[in-house]
Amino acid sequence: MPELPEVEVVRAGLERHVLGATITGVDVLHPRPVRRDARGPDGFAQALAGRRILAARRRGKYLWLPLDDGDALLAHLGMSGQLLVQPPDAPAERHLRVRLALEGADEGRELRFVDQRMFGGLSVSTGGADLPPEIAHIARDPLDEQFDLADVVRRVRRRTSGIKRLLLDQNLVSGVGNIYADEALWRARLHGDRPGERLTGPQVRELLGHVRDVMTDALAQGGTSFDALYVDVNGESGYFDRALHAYGREGEPCDRCGTPIRRVAFMNRSSYFCPRCQPAPRRRRAPAADGPPVVPVPD
Repeated sequence: MPELPEVEVVRAGLERHVLGATITGVDVLHPRPVRRDARGPDGFAQALAGRRILAARRRGKYLWLPLDDGDALLAHLGMSGQLLVQPPDAPAERHLRVRLALEGADEGRELRFVDQRMFGGLSVSTGGADLPPEIAHIARDPLDEQFDLADVVRRVRRRTSGIKRLLLDQNLVSGVGNIYADEALWRARLHGDRPGERLTGPQVRELLGHVRDVMTDALAQGGTSFDALYVDVNGESGYFDRALHAYGREGEPCDRCGTPIRRVAFMNRSSYFCPRCQPAPRRRRAPAADGPPVVPVPD
């Protein structure tokens, strides 16, 4: 699934190519990608026709394009979604789902939503130009200028869940997915099962610093592409997969100590870590079932 760096690369591409463009036509080729829009495919198309795109914004893994009427085109890429800017005469992609004709952007282009697995989608957010209400609950991410580091550290240290599960909680810190969680934990030498309440403040701050750094590094290389499903708006892949230290490297030597990287099942996905650099947390001893001995008190 595209994570923050990949979504930010797409957002930046949209900012370069579609700002100021007017949507002159919308063709919904499959209804599923607009399933979250109560208007239905026809109403979705009518709400966008004639609207001008003013900006390209992101919150976590969500993208939105503010429109000149105060609404917004809200997008989530899901597992395999792509937003491509193409010439109108370019051949249709195999999994093309929605096509938006644009005028005034790069001498006439199309914005295309392509999605093989169709877990992603588009919708029109009423009044959502500044921040779509549908995603107002999503937390800010570590690259956001208004990210409240101290508050996130406090909240993490109150939780009993493992730290990797907390990193993936989009209501706590957004934009972090499986790949960058594993990479940040490797850099911080922390096992993903370590409970938040058993981490010190400095440990959490260091980890969140690594989250920010690893995503910044990924942005510089266009994101992470393991297959053809993640591309930017021009259809180009990112190269950060070549710099990964943990994710996807099962059995390969740790870049730090040489111990083979291990993979374990995690939330219907996989976690990758170094068993030497990132030792599993010790289990707390349960109190004795009988409790302390009772000493009789004389009358």
